[in-house]
Amino acid sequence: MAFEIRGNGGIRVETEWNGDRVDDAARHGAARGLGLGAEHVRGVSVDRAPLDTAALRNSATASHDPDTLTAAVSYDTPYAARQHEELGYHHRTGGPKFLESALASERDTVARLIQAQIRKALGS
Repeated sequence: MAFEIRGNGGIRVETEWNGDRVDDAARHGAARGLGLGAEHVRGVSVDRAPLDTAALRNSATASHDPDTLTAAVSYDTPYAARQHEELGYHHRTGGPKFLESALASERDTVARLIQAQIRKALGS
């Protein structure tokens, strides 16, 4: 931004608009933060998942789509949904609602991860 004060009392101001670059940087930071957040939730949910043969825990995957700014954590075993939803099952380690509870308890941490990556991308 440049200012020029003229002898006739007038002021001339020149600015350079960087809105598109700022938007792109913020979006890139948000996408990176979403990826980190999904990995964090994956890790917490794995620690809460039932442990028998470790197949359920080993099937956990975190993914994100930078274009749509969405992220997902999933488990890929035939019994993952049942293990997650069945409140009557008893396990020595882990239990039901492992993914849902991880997302709920880690919401603020995920938000901070996203915020930090946006700030980093913007250089602040």
